[in-house]
Amino acid sequence: MPTYEYACQDCGHEFETFQSITARVLRKCPECGKPKLKRLIGTGAGVIFKGSGFYETDYRSDSYKKAEKAEKDASSGKKDDGGKDKKDAGATKSETSTKTEKKKESKKNPK
Repeated sequence: MPTYEYACQDCGHEFETFQSITARVLRKCPECGKPKLKRLIGTGAGVIFKGSGFYETDYRSDSYKKAEKAEKDASSGKKDDGGKDKKDAGATKSETSTKTEKKKESKKNPK
């Protein structure tokens, strides 16, 4: 339920109250009893996210990030030390994709 702020235009009393969104706006001041209340436009509260994370990629551990980087480097043909893999050093993009397709076919149809 949201928190609404009210101020009495007669006595100046200000307060907050929890109300349902569908609830009627309060009119009678609890301090002076006159029907001079006005609901104020508040800034609202900031959203606070608690827990282990809301997105799959949020709040990842350092070990997970290192493993992900290593996997990405391995899939791009790089070694962890930043050097190129000797096997694919002179291969062009089309040659690399052809090699990958041949590897997939050999895995599907072992002899």
